[in-house]
Amino acid sequence: MSTPKIKVLIVEDDPLISKRYQMILSKDGQIECVGSASSGYEGTMLAALNKPDIILMDVELEDKEAGLRATSEILNYMPEVKIVMLTVCETDETVFRAFELGASNYLLKNMPADAILDAVKDAYHDRSSLHSNIAGKITREFKRIKTTEDSLLHNFYIFTQLTPTELEVLELLIKDYTRQEICVLRHVEPSTLKSQINSILKKFNKSSVQEVLPLLRKLHIPEILSQRKGK
Repeated sequence: MSTPKIKVLIVEDDPLISKRYQMILSKDGQIECVGSASSGYEGTMLAALNKPDIILMDVELEDKEAGLRATSEILNYMPEVKIVMLTVCETDETVFRAFELGASNYLLKNMPADAILDAVKDAYHDRSSLHSNIAGKITREFKRIKTTEDSLLHNFYIFTQLTPTELEVLELLIKDYTRQEICVLRHVEPSTLKSQINSILKKFNKSSVQEVLPLLRKLHIPEILSQRKGK
């Protein structure tokens, strides 16, 4: 049985850029371009018709926020779709607005082909893949608002950097499974689990799980993890 291809919809009003993305996607056997749109309205309609896995969404279409409006509309009715925002010159406000709406990633339009393909695949497989330019913006925002280690934004950023294994462990800890129960469920030795938990604590700069869990509950991480698995 063949592996299903990743269905991608392109929403971009510049025909040359749209054509470039179509060519990039067509060269990867794991990906299928299911359509292209040149406006937020058209993109919303094609998303409903073609049911793509991933949408490459230009921020500025018929106006400066058309892509953001289309993103909001699509995710409202199709929350399972992953949207990667595209722009020529990003601003901090637009970056944060895109992630607030539920975008999976944010790339500059002139990124190389490999970066675009990686963003599509990472979004499809629920892998964190913030490009360095966006990660840098978030870091600068931390400094601007003089965040502390306990700020919610800071801890949410750390959460996005956890590995899939660490996310699985964290989800079980949030559900109040004991370490022994987690070892049985995940078929790992206690020493392996201890190492994984220590890695999580190190990233949050905390000394115990009891310090991390309340922070994650404030961020509604249990709900995010449930949505991620379609529960």
